[in-house]
Amino acid sequence: MTIDGKLNGGDVLMKALRALAGQNELIGYFLLAYGFSWAVGVPLALEAQGVIHLGLPFSLHYLYAYGPALAALFMTWLVNGRDGLKELFSRISKWRVRPIWWIVAFSPLWLFALVAVVRRVIEGSWQDFNLLGQVHFLPHLYPGTALLLWIFTFGLGEEIGWRGFALPRLQRNRSALAASLILTILWALWHWPMFFYNLDSSFIIGWLLSLAAGTIVFTWLYNSSRGSVLILLLWHGSFDFITASNAGEGLAAIILSVIVMIWAIVVVLLYKPATLSAEQKQVI
Repeated sequence: MTIDGKLNGGDVLMKALRALAGQNELIGYFLLAYGFSWAVGVPLALEAQGVIHLGLPFSLHYLYAYGPALAALFMTWLVNGRDGLKELFSRISKWRVRPIWWIVAFSPLWLFALVAVVRRVIEGSWQDFNLLGQVHFLPHLYPGTALLLWIFTFGLGEEIGWRGFALPRLQRNRSALAASLILTILWALWHWPMFFYNLDSSFIIGWLLSLAAGTIVFTWLYNSSRGSVLILLLWHGSFDFITASNAGEGLAAIILSVIVMIWAIVVVLLYKPATLSAEQKQVI
């Protein structure tokens, strides 16, 4: 076969692959998201359960976050090429939104501050804010550093995928609520290896309800901000910063989770399942 023939054959193969991926982009995306993340999470789970003894540092946990982002970038390139990546990055960096959405983006911090004030009034002492720098598997960090850690790991790594790629495609031919519930199930499954080294399975029912409520709030925020992934990753990182730290354990985490559940119920009742927002569904 000539060189030209090889090139033409390669072009044909790539076109066929892109056509196949285009017809099954969500299936391909979720399989890749699980694959990338579980390549980190499964060895950590086996190590924690004593099945293997490789001395893996559990700080690798933070790489788990990037599976959804890597899958989204790869599938976007495969199906839509450079133009698709350019469009995705425009939503990741979309900062020109109404000021209210910037306030909402950091609302977990404002809510935690409110909880701290209430505790001060009731208990007579302030929350130890240095505990915000204590996170799983890492040395003590300054609170500001810990916030950036969560924003640039699980905030960035997850939201590029779940809301940057999956949600606008799930919303194409479904209501926003139906898309959110489907995404809740698939997002929950993505966490599976974590239950063997980081998450407590005894609280799985409450965790699933919280995840469903959070997904609805994320959909509301995504549609309301007209597709700003940036606003979502800031909210996600801020929420994890509070709830995954020692400062967020106990009462603070419970209050924040209850607020998010109430928030989700209000969104469904106020905006209805079709869009979960005053704006139109954001679809691709």
